[in-house]
Amino acid sequence: MSDAITIDFVSDVVCPWCAIGLNGLLAAIRRVDGELTVELRIKPFELNADMPAEGEDLVEHLQRKYGSSAEDIARNQEHLRSMGEEVGVHFDLKKRSRIYNTFDAHRLLHWAGESRRDIALKQALLHAYFGEGRDPSDPEVLLEVAVSVGLDAVRAREILDSDAYADEVVAEEDFYTSHGIRAVPAVILNGRQLISGAQSTDYYEQALRQVARNAPLPE
Repeated sequence: MSDAITIDFVSDVVCPWCAIGLNGLLAAIRRVDGELTVELRIKPFELNADMPAEGEDLVEHLQRKYGSSAEDIARNQEHLRSMGEEVGVHFDLKKRSRIYNTFDAHRLLHWAGESRRDIALKQALLHAYFGEGRDPSDPEVLLEVAVSVGLDAVRAREILDSDAYADEVVAEEDFYTSHGIRAVPAVILNGRQLISGAQSTDYYEQALRQVARNAPLPE
């Protein structure tokens, strides 16, 4: 039995299922604390890498990308809101009216990972977008959120004013897409076993325990 597990959480900042999945996974990690050693790392994925700087109206985007009707979108958003509340994620449907480019957010997250503040920054960015309707492509928003989780303001500004970590983010995104990741969240355990989509806390806990025993993932 191995009591050390590495998790790569591949996700985007504007992905609601990623917010739900992350909270469920973190709850599972807390359940096995003291039994298993889990290292969780935030990894980049852009749902809309070609999104312009000004973003796009959320309903128009979903209609264009998925062919959804306004009624379907409203039902799905309410379903997401209900599921989010179950794991402590607040989706403010009135404030979140647009979807944005997230490349700069991923650059900051890569930097934050060097000091193991990537999880805190990820949670703060998800809350800023889903809970407050803020623009995660706005440098001022990114700077404020970074500082709120204890990251250095001067260095954060330097990163945002440059192309720092751009190559690293692109390389990681290319790595995951080249290995078949097309949707997120994708949870990769010990670099080998993949859990696709947001799962329940119970499922994540069972998966962690089975991976520690070198057993297959639960059905």
